[in-house]
Amino acid sequence: MSNDSDEEPHRSPDSENVEDLPTVSCERCGREWDLAYELEEVAVGNQAFEQFALDHQRHTGHFPDGISTWQADCRQCPEAVQRLDERAARRWAEIHARHTAHAVALEHADHEEPTLIEF
Repeated sequence: MSNDSDEEPHRSPDSENVEDLPTVSCERCGREWDLAYELEEVAVGNQAFEQFALDHQRHTGHFPDGISTWQADCRQCPEAVQRLDERAARRWAEIHARHTAHAVALEHADHEEPTLIEF
């Protein structure tokens, strides 16, 4: 992915030792980041991409390029989660519904109607 701004992607000192370091870009911010920080400092391993995307959304109000999440919202209490992976969002929804007997709506930008999870 290219970086059209004059800024270099954020790189940690050890990122030079990693081949094919994953990168994320955001056209709205005009920047690109490598995931060395998430991999080395935050130590989230194979969830580095998801962690970066969710952190980016929390701090900027939008997701990086090409990202849309699965949103699970309880219909009875304020509990909710966002996950990049459908399986993870569905698992949370099913567990919440099972333990609370609350209905949970599972939604994604690519689907017109939410799926209702109930136990």
